[in-house]
Amino acid sequence: MSKGNHFMKLASLLVLVSMLAACVPVTPSATPPPAGGTLRWSLEGINELPALDPPLAGASQSVGVISLVFEGLVRLDSKLNIAPAGAESWDIKDGGKTFIFHIRKGLKFANGDPVTAEDFSYSLNRAFGSNFANGNAGYYLSNIAGSTDVTEGKAQTISGVKVIDPQTLEIDLNSPSVYFLYQLTFPASFVVSKKAVDANPSNWTDTAYGTGPFMVKEWKHNQSITLVPNPNYWLGKPQLESIEMPFVQDASTALKLYQTNELDIMGTYNFPTDQLSSVSSLPEFKQVNQFFVAYIGFNNTKPPFNNVAVRQAFARAVDKETLIKKILEDAVVEADTIIPPGMPGFNPSATKVLSFNAKEAQTLLAGAGYPGGKDFPKVALSINNQDPNFPKIAAALQQMWKDNLGVNVDINTEELSKFNDDLTATANNPADAAALSFYISVWGADYPDPQNFVSQQLRTGVGNNNGHYSNAQFDQLVDAADVDPNQATRLQNYQQAELIALSEVGWLPLYYGKANLLIRPTVSGLVVTPQGLFPEVDWTKVTVSK
Repeated sequence: MSKGNHFMKLASLLVLVSMLAACVPVTPSATPPPAGGTLRWSLEGINELPALDPPLAGASQSVGVISLVFEGLVRLDSKLNIAPAGAESWDIKDGGKTFIFHIRKGLKFANGDPVTAEDFSYSLNRAFGSNFANGNAGYYLSNIAGSTDVTEGKAQTISGVKVIDPQTLEIDLNSPSVYFLYQLTFPASFVVSKKAVDANPSNWTDTAYGTGPFMVKEWKHNQSITLVPNPNYWLGKPQLESIEMPFVQDASTALKLYQTNELDIMGTYNFPTDQLSSVSSLPEFKQVNQFFVAYIGFNNTKPPFNNVAVRQAFARAVDKETLIKKILEDAVVEADTIIPPGMPGFNPSATKVLSFNAKEAQTLLAGAGYPGGKDFPKVALSINNQDPNFPKIAAALQQMWKDNLGVNVDINTEELSKFNDDLTATANNPADAAALSFYISVWGADYPDPQNFVSQQLRTGVGNNNGHYSNAQFDQLVDAADVDPNQATRLQNYQQAELIALSEVGWLPLYYGKANLLIRPTVSGLVVTPQGLFPEVDWTKVTVSK
């Protein structure tokens, strides 16, 4: 669910499509800006930064800040291709099961301490340790041989992570992976300083530093975080004097701060869609489609949604065109697929698998034993209270299901933390009486590969499959795709699996997101991509003139 910065060039053995993502450059002012400046950049939607420790990266705001302070072996460039970071090069062997990384000579932490293969080994072992049992390493990196043994307490160290010498790290996988390098761009694998952690285990992130372009100067909890340049960054010290990032719960407040010249960037994480019309004509307004899908998830293990015909009836009763145009005022893009447009594997022919058809919806529901909604059990659509669009989306869906199916659906609105806890409980024990019936959720790419949207979400038993969708043919297709070095057949398998999941309503996609940002023309060197805001070249070239 998360979404942040990442970065590399793939070895010829496992060639992934070089993805030319749509990007919107940030146009600088006519006069070249002087070096330096302070970048004022709001983190919308939060009162506090959820986490700054890389294995705990989850919320998009945390991922964004973590990716400014820390880096891993590899990163994403502004075209969303894999590029070198802590590793200056690598070799891929054993058909994609062994990756040998050559650590960059002279790599240092921000405090000047040298970084070796041992530091990366420590960081990976730490990420799978007991302190991070609910972290992200298990979701993204469990294919590393022996990693789950550490999580389960069966081993102290990961057998598949081997320090060959100070400049060489070997990572062995359980099975070949053509997307492993992309997974390494997510913060779970980023290198951290053992010295910093040991010196202040509980609060070391208050003054966090790593190998990324910036380090933490001050974290004012429940208020803001200020970053300053890493003087030992491997690409050179950034020119910015600092980055000031206030926490702004309400996106409308962030917009007002921008309008009163108190921010240079707003909208990265949340934009008040009801105010788009007032800013969309401004030259500093940027809009790009995101690798982001909002969807309805169903609890596939409990009645009534364990019946595929019921899920199909609910899907066919949703008029997405009306939802997008009248309710969301075209602030987003209607979605009919799991893999979003622009990502390798997007399948235009999958866009109308279960299109709106009220009559067919009624037939499906009647066939499931609930003609006209008669005797349909009590269900509640759960939403969190953080997205200002969710209440009106839920209300519109509630009316559509009443009008088109004769079904009364309650709306269950929860605080974000409670919603996440209940979703986790549903994933862990879907048959529990308190488990969610169905819910609106979102997924944004952690890395730009279809595996992150298909296998990672809907394969039987995976951690992100909160609704417990399961189909044996789907599993066979994604298992084959996950290890196939031939990109053409790999993408075909993902597309076939996606068609199965769409037809059985593993997910009911609602809309693709759009990135809506305001960035002052005084800011130079940034670009808006489907994966977020990136430096066009690198962070050493980003400046702000006043």
